[in-house]
Amino acid sequence: MAKSRNTRRGKPKDANRRSKKKISPLTSDEIEYLDYKDIDTLRRFMSDRAKIRSRRVSGNDSQQQRVVARAIKNAREMGLLPYASRVTTQRRSRGDRPDRGDRGDRGDRRPREDRDESSGPENSGSENSPGAEEATATSEAPEVVAAVEGEA
Repeated sequence: MAKSRNTRRGKPKDANRRSKKKISPLTSDEIEYLDYKDIDTLRRFMSDRAKIRSRRVSGNDSQQQRVVARAIKNAREMGLLPYASRVTTQRRSRGDRPDRGDRGDRGDRRPREDRDESSGPENSGSENSPGAEEATATSEAPEVVAAVEGEA
């Protein structure tokens, strides 16, 4: 048999958290028509990085949000509003990096000139030896010459 579920109905847990519903600036200012040339009003619906604010943040209803989004997109296309604004952060100097840990300036490795020259990837294997290059060059050359002479 199926387990019986607890069907206790009551207030949701986050009922006390809910705050008062935001009122749209379009409603409070009694704006009937929103034009794409009204940059000051449109900027109220954009974040500092020039993103369109959501309905939850701005307080618009769905129809107002569609009108606002269309007006912002038209203003961007006309060059009145930016698509994105770059937010610059202050860069730190090299010594101020806390994420390096105790390594410092790569102190756990030996200097490059002290490392073994023959252990590198360019010197390993017989593919890069001078004799192998000559062998491949001489073995391909007679076939190419024979093919050219056969066609003539």
